[in-house]
Amino acid sequence: QVLLVESGGGVVQPGGSLRLSCTASGSLFSSRTMAWYRQPPGKRRERVAVITVGGSTNYVDSVKGRFTISRDNAKNTVALQMNSLKPEDTGAYYCNTVSAEAYWGQGTQVTVSS
Repeated sequence: QVLLVESGGGVVQPGGSLRLSCTASGSLFSSRTMAWYRQPPGKRRERVAVITVGGSTNYVDSVKGRFTISRDNAKNTVALQMNSLKPEDTGAYYCNTVSAEAYWGQGTQVTVSS
């Protein structure tokens, strides 16, 4: 069973930065395209960034140029560097495979507020 543990969230002012990290246990990680998702308060979860095993990335338009996804296949980790944060980036952030194969972790909360 794959376990996903997210960390790195917090409260930040608009324009600030945060770096999220996700550690995956099990063998699933090394062969899967991974993704970061977020769920704003009262809204559905959406996928915001994707990274293939080889390192190719893709982003939802609302975060392009501000967020950067990366992975370390040797350490089974995937990170999300978030810069120029906006209030609309507020939400719970989760990692999972691009097709959400694993059980969801507890997520990490990001709050962007002045």
